[in-house]
Amino acid sequence: MQEIRKYFDNWGIRMKILLVNGSPHEKGCTYTALTEVAKTLNEESIETEIFWIGKKPLAGCIACRACAETGRCAFDDCVNDFLDIAKDADGFIFGSPVHYAAASGAIASFMDRVFYADLNSGKHSFYLKPAAAVVSARRAGTTAAFDQLNKFFTISEMPIIASSYWNMVHGAKPEDVKRDLEGLQTMRVLARNMAWFLKCKEAGMKAGVKLPLREKIIRTNFIRE
Repeated sequence: MQEIRKYFDNWGIRMKILLVNGSPHEKGCTYTALTEVAKTLNEESIETEIFWIGKKPLAGCIACRACAETGRCAFDDCVNDFLDIAKDADGFIFGSPVHYAAASGAIASFMDRVFYADLNSGKHSFYLKPAAAVVSARRAGTTAAFDQLNKFFTISEMPIIASSYWNMVHGAKPEDVKRDLEGLQTMRVLARNMAWFLKCKEAGMKAGVKLPLREKIIRTNFIRE
């Protein structure tokens, strides 16, 4: 581990992952899962920051497109706080509790607005940056919520990092999650895979591997006269 850290220190590599806690509970089950990921990322010499979206009501996107002009959401809340720091991150992990077999309403509104504002502003804060979703539930609904979050990444040209199982933990309280040994292992494997991908990406860039050719986006629909 020390040799790996020395190697990346010599190259001047400083990478950071933003982990988003989409639960209304700041230190609940979702946070417990994210901290397991963050701890392992730190062991891999990757900096981390857990961004809590809070528990204030979050409005959904109203498609006003003000973000196209200002680069910021018309609703000035934690979405803009996140947009301010997202461009400097090297990767992302979005965590959510499961509410009725779906991601929480708050994280859904948050991600709708974050990704829409980034797209319309042309900032491209997420382009080709690795991402992963983490979900927490007492019992069921995890895979549906997991699929829901992953769709934000696939439409944004973000490589999705996988683990040894779907990224989920189980428990009604943090103490339960800490006893979910398989779930915690899944979080650690996710972190190591994320770190490996970031280091390979960085090495490729330093070796002169160019980014893919980007075409102008074509928008069509299925309405015909």
